[in-house]
Amino acid sequence: MRGCERGADRGFVTAESAVVLPVLVVFAMALVWALLIVAAQIQCVDAARTGARAAARQDPAGAVVAVTREAAPRGAEVTVNSEADRIRVVVVARLPVLRGLPFEVRDEAVASVEDGVGAEP
Repeated sequence: MRGCERGADRGFVTAESAVVLPVLVVFAMALVWALLIVAAQIQCVDAARTGARAAARQDPAGAVVAVTREAAPRGAEVTVNSEADRIRVVVVARLPVLRGLPFEVRDEAVASVEDGVGAEP
């Protein structure tokens, strides 16, 4: 039984570590990317809702876009559309971490236009 001798397992730990460590690093990077994607999605949701609230209060269009961009991830595209009695705000962001991949996060919010303060009934 030469395989059971004490010195027979030399080098196996090094070989196993050389295989496992790169896999663990790739797994950790994937987790970090996933967290960045989730964080960007949450920022898009918050930005779209903030912009929709501002537009529903009938704030000026420039102020709505500025408030939305402030809450959105850096470099996000903001679109504000008016439809009869509704406002639709769309926020689209491309993540800088995954610049080479065609990946983006997107959210939209819709709000009813509120009556202006002091407006005739």
